[in-house]
Amino acid sequence: MQQNVQTNLNDKAWARWTALGLLAFAMFCSYIFMDILSPIKDLLQSTRGWDSTAFGTMQGSETFLNVFIFFLIFAGIILDKMGVRFTAILSGAVMLVGATINWYALTDAFLGSSLDVWFTNHLNYIPVFDELGISPFYEGMPASAKFSAVGFMIFGCGVEMAGITVSRGIVKWFKGREMALAMGSEMALARLGVATCMIFSPMFAELGGDISVSRSVAFGVILLMIALIMFIVYFFMDKKLDEQTQADEEKDDPFEIKDLGKILSSLGFWLVALLCVLYYSAIFPFQKYAVNMLQCNLSFTDVEPGSFWASESVTIVQYVIMIIVAITAFASNFSKNTVRKYSLLVVSIVALVIFCYMGYKRQSAGTIFAVFPLLAVGITPILGNYVDYKGKAASMLVIGALLLIACHLTFAFILPMFKGSPVGGVCIAYLTILVLGASFSLVPASLWPSVPKLVDAKIIGSAYALIFWIQNIGLWLFPLLIGKVLDSSNPQIVQGLADGSLTPEEAAVSYNYTNPLVMLACLGVAALLIGLFLKVIDRKKHLGLEEPNIKPQAETLEAEVEAVEE
Repeated sequence: MQQNVQTNLNDKAWARWTALGLLAFAMFCSYIFMDILSPIKDLLQSTRGWDSTAFGTMQGSETFLNVFIFFLIFAGIILDKMGVRFTAILSGAVMLVGATINWYALTDAFLGSSLDVWFTNHLNYIPVFDELGISPFYEGMPASAKFSAVGFMIFGCGVEMAGITVSRGIVKWFKGREMALAMGSEMALARLGVATCMIFSPMFAELGGDISVSRSVAFGVILLMIALIMFIVYFFMDKKLDEQTQADEEKDDPFEIKDLGKILSSLGFWLVALLCVLYYSAIFPFQKYAVNMLQCNLSFTDVEPGSFWASESVTIVQYVIMIIVAITAFASNFSKNTVRKYSLLVVSIVALVIFCYMGYKRQSAGTIFAVFPLLAVGITPILGNYVDYKGKAASMLVIGALLLIACHLTFAFILPMFKGSPVGGVCIAYLTILVLGASFSLVPASLWPSVPKLVDAKIIGSAYALIFWIQNIGLWLFPLLIGKVLDSSNPQIVQGLADGSLTPEEAAVSYNYTNPLVMLACLGVAALLIGLFLKVIDRKKHLGLEEPNIKPQAETLEAEVEAVEE
């Protein structure tokens, strides 16, 4: 008897990869805004009076409401009860509101306004929060930094809500298919946002020779408008899928609060969550200071005014070359023709060398750190495919932690030794940044696809939310800690600013970053130990973390037969 097999939208490769593209591009835009101020930390110090403590406090505020008001937990519950479509649009709108506030705080219109006066005179002491040492503000913090922090808090609620929503959406469209590849690809594209912001943020801030940090933020706000549009388009695709599968996100197998207990009682979940917070705390906070770290550890010379390397057009050219690197490296993984595959790889490598050379010629720390995600883009499909078909997710996390430790220790002790060597220092920086980016690609390809193996499908949103909440504790704490450690490790700079012997411009590029980098390397050591323990637990309890996501056809048929018999 012939059976009519219904083909759903997610059965079609073009449809599920289009859905992924919409979600990934929205996250690409949000990643740009997340680090939009990172490459212009020195300009914030010289034009707005933000020292390292003010900068770190403001950057840490992104996750404040998620952690201490438990917004991220509520976001997970909203996701499980209301579904991917509603939560995606809500997260896009919240990001846009917060970003707009952040932009206004850095405009000239804010300076001297009634809001400026109010924030100068208020929020200097917050009961309970000050006693616990977790206040997002402090006495003496510039008013622009305070108001900017308020906007960043709201943006942080939206971006973390978007993160768990995108993860849930990928599980929905790719479960039983190329899920690790999809998650890795989404993060690879999103991280191109880091490179984009490192290249364009300084350009917009210094456009026309007139320094204005608010222009960089305005660029990010426009991109978040585009992100919201991407979520709206995804809304209709996802709705069509549910109509085909006769699924109702909001009512089928409804979420209940007691379901959280199933998540919290899982040892595997807690190990993955701890690994996540340690690993991400050593990466994301570092990104916020990486450009300034390079400014302090490399010998840069002024580019000749009027030359091509000092022009604004060189930014566009370098960005186009970066896109060529990313597209050819990524596409080479999917080419079945051997000649085409290696031709794409050669083009990618040549373009990468040109990109690095241009970064060196521009004598810009931001354009040097922009290389961060490029190796990850090329190897993410390889890692994702490996996890999908071969497994070994826990082992990849261990390798990622080892690379992380090596990179931070290189930045701490080896890079400063080459400060007198302009070429040697830049080469060491490029190599270390590329390896760090590669280690970062191991996490989305292995960690996030492992979560559905640990919890039931109906509470996957809450599981991701809990992991993100735990991760956000680190993302709140470590930007703040790095700023405080920088100031305490460089008392001569603090004193020089106080007595006027150092200008803000000189101070901004004179920090010794050894202690903060050692602190981040220690996080890598802790992540390594937990990763090794996770491998042991996985072997004993058969969590399936080392097993492939896509089972061989024989195993799948056997599982279906068993399900029918039951």
